[in-house]
Amino acid sequence: MAYQRSIEDFKAVLQGGGVRATMFQVEMTFPDAVTTDPTLATQEGTYLIKSAGLPASNVQVIDVPFRGRKLKVSGDREFDDWSVTVTNDVSFGLRKAFEKWSELIQNMNFALGANVLNDYFASAIVRQLDRDGNQLRAYRFEGIWPSEVAGIELNMDSDNSVEEYTVNFNVQYWSATEDGDPYTSPTPVNVTANKKDIAS
Repeated sequence: MAYQRSIEDFKAVLQGGGVRATMFQVEMTFPDAVTTDPTLATQEGTYLIKSAGLPASNVQVIDVPFRGRKLKVSGDREFDDWSVTVTNDVSFGLRKAFEKWSELIQNMNFALGANVLNDYFASAIVRQLDRDGNQLRAYRFEGIWPSEVAGIELNMDSDNSVEEYTVNFNVQYWSATEDGDPYTSPTPVNVTANKKDIAS
């Protein structure tokens, strides 16, 4: 049997010309204790978070042995860490917020830290957009907290470049939706004209 397919057949299936990896927006919440203006931090993040990722879905496997064979049955779900890359600006606003968030979890000088989970748990939404800027799907990460705020390399050979760094988050779970936000109502995000220091 011949399985012939034309480029026109392919075009009919590839709706909208495919999804572009550059068309996304990240909206990250910050604990109140680490920013003087959590809303501004969220707004700036929509511009300065230059890369992120859509989440993986992992269900573990339990091997149940039977007479020299193994029956594979579903185990528990696990959630991968989630990382973002941030473009650094001269205010160091987001950088300071991430560092304060990390220090809230575990003090830099003492083995002390927040003992109430809600004090340092937060959430983030990644919106996949179409080429007109409309939302195709949204993923909400719940109970996130930064386990690593990566360093920034300083090098006199690094011309024609802007500093950037990564932040790695632990994730409790995530949810997804096509319309609006998972579990919340859609809220438009606009960067204010008057920029100020977002870290206290």
